[in-house]
Amino acid sequence: MVELTNILDVPKHVAGLEAMVFDMDDTLYSEKEYVRSGYVAIAKLFPQVHDAETKLWSLFEAGAPAIDVFLKNEGMYSDEMKQQCLNVYRFHQPDIYLYDGVYDMLCHLKKSYQLGLITDGRPEGQRAKIQALQIENIFDYIIVTDELGGVECRKPNPLAFQKMRQYFGVEYAQMCYIGDNILKDFIAPEQLGMKSIHFNNPDGLYKG
Repeated sequence: MVELTNILDVPKHVAGLEAMVFDMDDTLYSEKEYVRSGYVAIAKLFPQVHDAETKLWSLFEAGAPAIDVFLKNEGMYSDEMKQQCLNVYRFHQPDIYLYDGVYDMLCHLKKSYQLGLITDGRPEGQRAKIQALQIENIFDYIIVTDELGGVECRKPNPLAFQKMRQYFGVEYAQMCYIGDNILKDFIAPEQLGMKSIHFNNPDGLYKG
């Protein structure tokens, strides 16, 4: 496994391969920015609360269950209100952007490699991220793992990688997976014989 701290170094390590498969969250963009974007949307539910977005973000940074604690601190907690907040978070239009240089890197790679995307998460949220990042046309094949059959299809389940290989029509040894989460991203690719590149994202939720 190759380890990088700069995602833009990926092209230095893929010579001779045929297909690049990327993770999305904290690999192509900052997942923290998605969280912040969601809190901005939630804060609009509470115009009477001063600086609701900042309060939610501070709780998140402290490692607390931000929505639950926020609602309790403001004396507004109920199961119904929590669910309303979660729905807003899950279905909001994200205000997120690719890391600097990533779009150009992907366009450069697309000239020589087939490009795939495998991402875990609720389909509504992941598809909204893909649309916000404007990457639909960069990737030849995009898999949101939950769409394959629910949460049990998320990494490290190998199903998405198997489908990606079938789509590309190449051997696993000619494929590379690039992701940030050392705990789950690389189990299936390495078992299948793919090359792995760990983006040890210094800003990531799963850094280290």
